[in-house]
Amino acid sequence: MSAQPFLKWAGGKRQLLSQIKPHIPKQFKRYFEPFVGGGALLFDLKPQRAVINDVNAEISNVYQVIRDDVDALIQDLEQHQNNPDYFYALRALDRQPDFIHYSALKRASRVLYLNKTCFNGLYRVNQSGQFNVPFGRYKNPNIVNADNLRHVSLFLRRHQVKILNEDFSHAVKGMRKEDFVYFDPPYDPLSDSASFTSYAAGDFGREQQRQLQQLCCRLDERGCRFLLSNSATDFIKDLYQDFSISTVQAKRSINSNRKGRGQIAEVLVKNY
Repeated sequence: MSAQPFLKWAGGKRQLLSQIKPHIPKQFKRYFEPFVGGGALLFDLKPQRAVINDVNAEISNVYQVIRDDVDALIQDLEQHQNNPDYFYALRALDRQPDFIHYSALKRASRVLYLNKTCFNGLYRVNQSGQFNVPFGRYKNPNIVNADNLRHVSLFLRRHQVKILNEDFSHAVKGMRKEDFVYFDPPYDPLSDSASFTSYAAGDFGREQQRQLQQLCCRLDERGCRFLLSNSATDFIKDLYQDFSISTVQAKRSINSNRKGRGQIAEVLVKNY
């Protein structure tokens, strides 16, 4: 068994790997992923050197704790209970002022527990950065996948994976021509009511999409290679019209608007 994604993730790339991988450069020195989330492509490629980033401090912390203290994390996960009272009590911790004093280990254990037991495996927070997904009512959720967590820990340590909690533009500092970056940002919404960008406090709207495109242009000028996933909206296609754009079909089951479920067209944008 090798390391696999340990988080359920809305918009995760597991089911698109067969369509994404033909677009990956055959050789690169370092792998960058500024919006790592569940890390499906990271764990599939298993690059020898990588820099991963998530603007959500809780997600970055989970990766760090798995890398540095996996046995203690597994032991803590085994103490969790699959019932709504326990779930809502643990979910409410980030509403309390002393939450900032919780240890990295306890915070990581909480995130993994909530991810495995909440509705649909969503990771969603409100504008204050507080987790707000309801209890999922699963009979036997896999809260403790000890074998996979140990494989992930080994991979992160052996493959020199640097873990950041920065803005996406800072996560690619130091990229060179021999390096490769995969961008999987919050997607441009298919409609005004279909937006799901709340993985961290604050929005990722059209202005942030433009900033990301400008970053891609700067990387292109430096000779760096990038691949980007996003919605196949007119806005995104116009934004990246100077680059190579391919359309792929993704199956999405998590969306507040029925138009955003089922087979959805997405784009892969690259500069090589």
